[in-house]
Amino acid sequence: MNSFAEIIATIKKYDKIIILRHQNPDPDALGSQAGLATTIRQTFPNKKVLIGGNNTEGLKWLSTVQEVTDEDYKDALVIVTDTANQPRIDDQRFDDGAFLIKIDHHPNDDAYGDQLFVNIDASSCSEIIADLIDSSDELQLTKEVAYYLYAGIVGDTGRFLYPATTEHTMCVAGKFIALGVDTAAINNKMNEVTLKQAKLQGFIYDILQIDESGAALAVIDLDLMKKLGLTQEQANSVVSTPGRLMEVRSWMEAVQKDDGTFRMHIRSQGPVINEMAKEHDGGGHPLASGATAKDLDEVKQMFEELKDIVNQYNQKGE
Repeated sequence: MNSFAEIIATIKKYDKIIILRHQNPDPDALGSQAGLATTIRQTFPNKKVLIGGNNTEGLKWLSTVQEVTDEDYKDALVIVTDTANQPRIDDQRFDDGAFLIKIDHHPNDDAYGDQLFVNIDASSCSEIIADLIDSSDELQLTKEVAYYLYAGIVGDTGRFLYPATTEHTMCVAGKFIALGVDTAAINNKMNEVTLKQAKLQGFIYDILQIDESGAALAVIDLDLMKKLGLTQEQANSVVSTPGRLMEVRSWMEAVQKDDGTFRMHIRSQGPVINEMAKEHDGGGHPLASGATAKDLDEVKQMFEELKDIVNQYNQKGE
């Protein structure tokens, strides 16, 4: 593990920096990426700083990417934020640069990079970027930087509702508020859904399978998305819906992709689910993970595994 001082020293060495994050980015991926890029640009205006990956339609209000060419990677420092393992990096040219840094808050099962800083106790990668800036005499926490990082923290803490929220998290967010960040506008934007998404949220309750253990499953296949006029990205946005039910302790949402496979969103209010996710081409946090199922049979298999996990948790009386 490297120190903030070592990472900042490396940043100062390179005139060209490319910052990446994970595929299908959430607000923390985008916030940590854009926040880090912005503070580097503002501190070192002569450096060329690019943010790469694919745009996410529903989060263009937060950040958009730039075109990154093969030539840009030559002699560049590449920094990857909020990405636990290499296959999830949203540009597989990430290793084509001269030097690679990983900054993350997920379990460090894939310790890639020439330098890395991982803090699994941080609420979000955006919180880590805020701490990186705070540790430096040169990097500045401006209002624009704070805007990105606040969005990232809010996204990964569920508006400060999730257990990952700590006293330090609130102190960091307080600094952003002191800088004048319009936190209400960010919160309102994150709460915003389209009418189609709202209808899907209601439909989730109709199709949700709830086991007596408290494990639950919702399958959103291509036919349902077509019926409701939803994109896969929009379908992915309702992952928190089952968690509002008193009867649900852990749940999965299986969103079918065009190739027939399913993107698995796994969430929990106690039972640890990330080890199971690792067995299905995924991973993440103990209470929030993602995985892939090759077909509906694997989705059903994962649901049986989730039932077992929740039953074991219940038997321990936790």
